[in-house]
Amino acid sequence: MSTLKNVTDNSFEQDVLKSNIPVLVDFWAEWCGPCKMIAPILEEVSSQYSGKLTIAKINIDDNAQTPSKFGIRGIPTLILFKNGNLEASKVGALSKSQLCAFLDSHL
Repeated sequence: MSTLKNVTDNSFEQDVLKSNIPVLVDFWAEWCGPCKMIAPILEEVSSQYSGKLTIAKINIDDNAQTPSKFGIRGIPTLILFKNGNLEASKVGALSKSQLCAFLDSHL
């Protein structure tokens, strides 16, 4: 089962910062090629890490407050939050193996 979740500026605090399990947030936009490349990988990984991790997506064009809070300059940017804190981040599209290695080293 996929645990991919769409979040907004309004739901970010509840869905991400107050989550009782780690949340990987994908900052993306409709027009971003690399964002589209990583989307199916995130979908796959969300099933693999079900119960250990939630993967959330936030569209930076529709939600301007949250990306500016975290200084997002390039997309896709992936930020891992644990217990409401920024744990780690990566900018750019990753392969599935790179993404899993990144997650495994921080979970």
